[in-house]
Amino acid sequence: MAPWMIALLAGLVAGGALLLGSAIAWFVKVPAKVVAGIMAFGAGVLISALTLELVSEAMDQGGLLATSGGFLAGAVIYVGLNILLARSGARHRKRSGDQQPSAQEDSGSGGAIAIGALLDGVPESMVLGLSVLGGPGLSVPMFAAVFISNVPEGLSSSAGWKRAGRGAGYVFGIWGAIALASGLAALAGFALLDGASPGTLAAVNALAAGAILAMITDTMIPEAFAEDSLYSGLLATLGFLAALTLHAMG
Repeated sequence: MAPWMIALLAGLVAGGALLLGSAIAWFVKVPAKVVAGIMAFGAGVLISALTLELVSEAMDQGGLLATSGGFLAGAVIYVGLNILLARSGARHRKRSGDQQPSAQEDSGSGGAIAIGALLDGVPESMVLGLSVLGGPGLSVPMFAAVFISNVPEGLSSSAGWKRAGRGAGYVFGIWGAIALASGLAALAGFALLDGASPGTLAAVNALAAGAILAMITDTMIPEAFAEDSLYSGLLATLGFLAALTLHAMG
């Protein structure tokens, strides 16, 4: 299979995990503590993956300066955009409870939530395409980490959207569009950076890692600890170890 097609399919399948989580939340009433636990596990998986697959590789490719600059830039860009979206009603887009505004409460929140979901998904999808450039094929540990973490993201967000009165067309339409955008983002990561210098690849990997860490902190961890679960820390640790195991095997 052509490398560009591997990148595209990886993004589409990983993005499809958002639809899987959404379907679970829509058709099954998942207890809030279970949602929080699954989100904690997913956060641990992503933290491990960005450390072992992105930051480590960026350090090998470009050293501390390029990695630090890209990492900080990614976090600043994400946080800046997230602040703008939060002011339009997308602050709690991944919360499963009553925090999300309904369309009646905030007429502009629907579009902001959709853009926020796209913002959350693009960095991790782009690195899937980058991983195809960096070796003989797709990074299986990174793909698995994105897929695994996308399930609870879709589950928690959709549970909250449903409680806020959003319809099935809105919920599944957004995640379907995000899944498609994830595939295109992975393809873009492959196509636009093919032939780039190691320093450039290091900066982009680090930029994505910084954005992902900011996303985890702003949108996943609050949900993971929303129910005061005594096991969230342990579940996040298990998620980290799961991704570490995949990295060691890959």
